[in-house]
Amino acid sequence: MEKKQVWISAGIILNAEQDKVFITQRAAKAHKGGFWEFAGGKVETGETAEQAVIRELHEEVGIQATELEHFMALEHDYPEKSLKFDFFLVRAFEGKAYGKEGQPSEWVRLEELTNYAFPEANEVVLQKLAALSEA
Repeated sequence: MEKKQVWISAGIILNAEQDKVFITQRAAKAHKGGFWEFAGGKVETGETAEQAVIRELHEEVGIQATELEHFMALEHDYPEKSLKFDFFLVRAFEGKAYGKEGQPSEWVRLEELTNYAFPEANEVVLQKLAALSEA
């Protein structure tokens, strides 16, 4: 049986000082429930990764991304599905980020992200963000 392939676009939302990132917690019933994540979601048919992340950030955390920068792409295989990710740094946005779907959310200092449990697929993203905080 072929694994389900899912393309996900996520936004690493930075505050104005670029020293904190906005993260949300996955619903308990979701895949990797209870883990923290960068807001985003599935890229729909006919959408680019950039269009998807702008739409998802509006739907999930109530912001309009105005300055995006592609941060990294990666693939990760779980036993039940294969994921392809595009991560974008969101350096500027309009609105106030919050858990629009009722999900817990927090602004976290870049160097404190390692204190939060993220799905395995995010490991390399967290390492690259840690390097940013040291720069």
